[in-house]
Amino acid sequence: MTRYSSLGRKRHLLTDTLGLLLAVLVTPASTTDRDAARILLPAAKKHLRRLVRVWADGGCTGHLTDWAALHLGLVLDIVRRSDDVQGFQVLPRRWVVERSFAWLLRSRRLVRDYERRTDTSEAVILWSMTMLMSRRLAARHQQRPAPARAA
Repeated sequence: MTRYSSLGRKRHLLTDTLGLLLAVLVTPASTTDRDAARILLPAAKKHLRRLVRVWADGGCTGHLTDWAALHLGLVLDIVRRSDDVQGFQVLPRRWVVERSFAWLLRSRRLVRDYERRTDTSEAVILWSMTMLMSRRLAARHQQRPAPARAA
């Protein structure tokens, strides 16, 4: 999934089914989604060996599905919007990544793209998601009841 930033950059995210970040890539806005996927998917596959299926938006159509199957052993499912539907439509699996972008934009530093370098921008995205995930883990840990003591 891709989102444009204010300085002519694109943010490409790979998330799990819960919307938690697995991989991130920041590229110039001139980079197509297919070209970014050819960079992001091999790097993700190297670290996430159990990765077998990826849902992608319509920007990843074309020979990318064949390339991913041949070179990476990934099934690339393209989530497309129906042509006969007008207006807004919630697309299956795509809303997960959209929600992840919304979570990231709650971080003040990511509302605007202040970073000059793409690797710095990627680091800020990773930092923001790390903070979000650690807060959730801490909240979950506090909600657990204390074990009952035997008298």
